[in-house]
Amino acid sequence: MRTPAEIWYYLKANIRKEWKTAFWTVFILGLLIHFPVMAGDYPNHDGLSSMYFDQNMITSGRWFLMAACGISSYFSLPWVIGLFSLFFLGIGGAALTEFLEIKNELGIMVLSGLLVSFPALASTYAYIFTADGYMLALCLVFLAAALTKRWEWGFLPGGVCLAFSMGTYQSYLSFAILLSIYGCLMILLSEVSVERKLKNILHYLYMGLIGVGLYYVILQILLKIQGKELDTYQGISGMASGGGLSLTEKLMHIYQDFLAFTGKGNVLYNNMISFAAFGLLAVTAFVLLIRLVIRRGYFKRWYFYPICLAVIVLIPVAFNVILLISPEVTYHLLMRYQWCLLPILLLGFLLRYGFMQTELSGQFSPLHRRDAKVLKKPTVICNIVFQWLVLIAAVSLILHYGVTDNIAYFNLQKKYEKTYAYCLRMADRMEQTEGYYTGMPVAMIGVQNQENLPETDITGAVTSNMIGMTGDYLVYTDTNYQAFMKHYLGVTMNLVPDEEMERIYTTEEYRALNSFPQENSMKVVDGVLYIKTE
Repeated sequence: MRTPAEIWYYLKANIRKEWKTAFWTVFILGLLIHFPVMAGDYPNHDGLSSMYFDQNMITSGRWFLMAACGISSYFSLPWVIGLFSLFFLGIGGAALTEFLEIKNELGIMVLSGLLVSFPALASTYAYIFTADGYMLALCLVFLAAALTKRWEWGFLPGGVCLAFSMGTYQSYLSFAILLSIYGCLMILLSEVSVERKLKNILHYLYMGLIGVGLYYVILQILLKIQGKELDTYQGISGMASGGGLSLTEKLMHIYQDFLAFTGKGNVLYNNMISFAAFGLLAVTAFVLLIRLVIRRGYFKRWYFYPICLAVIVLIPVAFNVILLISPEVTYHLLMRYQWCLLPILLLGFLLRYGFMQTELSGQFSPLHRRDAKVLKKPTVICNIVFQWLVLIAAVSLILHYGVTDNIAYFNLQKKYEKTYAYCLRMADRMEQTEGYYTGMPVAMIGVQNQENLPETDITGAVTSNMIGMTGDYLVYTDTNYQAFMKHYLGVTMNLVPDEEMERIYTTEEYRALNSFPQENSMKVVDGVLYIKTE
């Protein structure tokens, strides 16, 4: 058995420089981009009821989330949770770098920057109370892919990692499938025997089967132990049945959603600069792929065309695998983090197989050669120009994503401040209502009458698909008001039961009220404070 000091020195000696670069890029750039939400306290509508939440989400299939989030406690601590989440994501970034076999330090920094800046992470931080658990789940997915690729029997620990990742957040299964497809394509491009290629490809299948199977078995055991059933929320209980839709209907839904979000989702790009940057990466990678196919003669082999067709069919399904399992799900940005793999894998392919990889194999690198005659060669000049263009495109995307994240945080802060002012006015009006006393029953719906309130959200063009970030206010339901009043104003709001509210809603006294903040929007009737907001 080794001492702690011996283990420490062993780790220092065996942690690769590339892993350190990926980790510290994710961690430091993550702090720079996401500092506003980590240093502040700007909850969204779900966060209002999760100031303390034990994360027992077994009925949603997330049997490991309670343990994953328990490291930082079950309190909503943005700074602590933020640091843990970046730590996990940094380890995941190192595993992703290992999987992609990238040695170029500058390339690693750019890849890691794309991972930590993608707007889906900002949307996850809007739900800060669970962000560390989700980033641990993502880290486990990257480890699953890296372990499967690196070792002969790596699919065994890889499958375990995938199971625990799904037990934390099932949506990241798409990451595992996409990375497996990419890994299989890289195997096909490798110079090994057909038998070896087939064996390595099957390793990814084994990892997936072990992961999904182990996840399902543990889920059923824990449901039995706790005496619970899967919830109907987001179609979780219908995972096995697939929502009753035919396979053709599901696939049509998947392809339509994939094309709609990729083309008009307002996330991958939302202006001409980001569109041009993403387009440059895509076109350059496509040209490189065609070049490889022609040079190596893949187009002459009979299996080349079936493989191309299979990839075209499978890619949208891999991105939207949750829609295949549960078509009824509301597919919001938290569940679309896997779209970050589009620019990441495009860049990773260029780094691994393109012009930017020559210096890594010990061959001549035009960026380091000082031979003036060589630098005059057109191919070398084109090489250098393309390296600069690809680097500028990738950095432009990182900058674009980082700015988008902060625009979202800007609006989230404004939502909090406007909600604070709105609820403070409401609390004051409650206390001024004749017959009111602290703790009395309150009857309200909670839906706001937008006609009585100015529209002040100026970020909609940027944040339209960033759930939890858009809009003007944090409160949408009576329980939202109750939680905000309790945690931020210290005001007690005891809501009447839902069945009682249904009766009150149809009474003449309630209907006669004006909408808040107009005069005569509150009234005490039979010991209950009526508040009309809608």
